[in-house]
Amino acid sequence: MSKERLGFIGLGNMGHPMAKNLEKGGFQLSVYNRTTEKTEDFRENSIVCRSIPELVLNSDIIFTMLTNDEALREVFEEILSQDISGKLFVDMSTVSPEASSKIAGAVIIKEAAFIDAPVAGSTKPAAEGTLIIMAGGSDSDISRALPYLEKLGKEIRHLGENGKGIAAKLSVNYFISCLYQGLAETILFSDKLGIDRRDMLDIINESASGSGATKVKTPLLINENYDPAFALDLMLKDLRLAKNAGAEFPLSETLIRTYQAAHDAGFGKDDVIGIVQYLQEPDKK
Repeated sequence: MSKERLGFIGLGNMGHPMAKNLEKGGFQLSVYNRTTEKTEDFRENSIVCRSIPELVLNSDIIFTMLTNDEALREVFEEILSQDISGKLFVDMSTVSPEASSKIAGAVIIKEAAFIDAPVAGSTKPAAEGTLIIMAGGSDSDISRALPYLEKLGKEIRHLGENGKGIAAKLSVNYFISCLYQGLAETILFSDKLGIDRRDMLDIINESASGSGATKVKTPLLINENYDPAFALDLMLKDLRLAKNAGAEFPLSETLIRTYQAAHDAGFGKDDVIGIVQYLQEPDKK
């Protein structure tokens, strides 16, 4: 068993099951979350820290899974105020390339190491440990993190230096945003033509147009229950990050406009495929 002490900051919808998989792996784990209720089920087998400095002091490799640039900056302001030499930081958040690069540089100046390692997959793959992890960093840092990343994902793809993981994640989510809006529009179109929604989704999923993405959203569309595995607001955030990073294509403005309108109509906290609720209401277009 590795003697590296692990820390995990950010126990949200994704971070909580990911940290649980590290705990199940038998590693020495410390956790921190601003909302302390989310740490309760770690108390038996892991160390629950009262502060970020406490977690960093007691960890060799620190994972972060945070919502956005602002949250990441706030956490690393506390981290960078300490002696972090020799430690490895693995940020699994989806943030802007600029924020990730700036933090990576600040960490390296303090003689520590940094990997950007965002993930493809939502809450179910996070719980199952079957995420796809897109990593940017040095070969030696990736090798050091690999035994732990393997508990979180079914594939770890090292794409190059710092920043390449974030670049791949924004590209993936740009495609997924197109796919989900297209799927929602297709289902509404087939509804209008009198095709049973279950039949239409079966046809999609069993044909070349189907994918893991369409299959995982099928129960939500059939049951019209849009509890979030990946919230629409998070997709809107990632679309804006992609646009700022250079995604200037014919669909870019249309996607941002539609997801923004769905947010404005009150659907932002629902699952991303809940965009269908906005698209079926002509008066809100």
